[in-house]
Amino acid sequence: MKKRLLALLVGTAFITGLAGCSKPAAEAPKTDDAATEGTAEETTEPVVLKVGASPTPHAEILNVAKDILAEEGIDLQVIEFTDYIQPNLALDSGDLDANFFQHLPYLDDFNAKNGTKIVSLGTVHYEPMGIYAGKTASLDAIPDGAKIAVPNDLTNEARALLLLEANGLIKLNKDAGLSATKLDIVENPHNLDIVEIEAAQLARSVKDVDLSVINGNYAIQAGLQVDKDALAKEEDDSIAAETYANILAIREDDETRPELQKLIDVLHSQEITDYITSTYQGGVAPINK
Repeated sequence: MKKRLLALLVGTAFITGLAGCSKPAAEAPKTDDAATEGTAEETTEPVVLKVGASPTPHAEILNVAKDILAEEGIDLQVIEFTDYIQPNLALDSGDLDANFFQHLPYLDDFNAKNGTKIVSLGTVHYEPMGIYAGKTASLDAIPDGAKIAVPNDLTNEARALLLLEANGLIKLNKDAGLSATKLDIVENPHNLDIVEIEAAQLARSVKDVDLSVINGNYAIQAGLQVDKDALAKEEDDSIAAETYANILAIREDDETRPELQKLIDVLHSQEITDYITSTYQGGVAPINK
């Protein structure tokens, strides 16, 4: 009897030992689906869009668009440039997603000279070029041999010369068109000395010449108002207004990127149109095409 009881106790202890050595299966951690979804939403990163621009008016306009785009999940980063060369080089190299400073004739000329493949996503506004007084106060008082400063890049020089021609100061070869240079002047009754200067320097050097033909953005930066200060300007209904409208430029094949499409839509919006109209008072005119 004692032997049987002892055997029973030993067997029970053995079974208990096995049970103690075995590990229970680990339970899967409980998750809160609502909390998980909330975390995913909170960690969604905005899409970064880097756009190069001239300080005035382009960067100013983009900074208004920046707040609107933030609501669409786009972080618009505006990088300012003070020349007409680097923004296209930076776009072509991939350092920028777009740029906003130039018109299509300038871009076409840049692509042809540099082998770049940059295209327009749409026009945004037009900046009338104006003739501003330096040493000479009016077009009627211009002396023989007067110095007139014009931009030194091909398309803007042609534009300036066409404006001078429209105001009776010179006459150009009729075939020169948008490729005109001072070598295409066929009549120069005042023997004007056409001085080619980098566009960004024109407003600064206006006091050193009799007259200066200045791009709209650089005139605005210098505190000049085309409607009040210019002796003559390109008219809003002129061929120049359509030809030289400023564009949002992007790399070829990027046309369908949704964040770029949203950017051009915002630049064409009523909010931006109202901002341009009220802020620049004729110095910049919206063109939404």
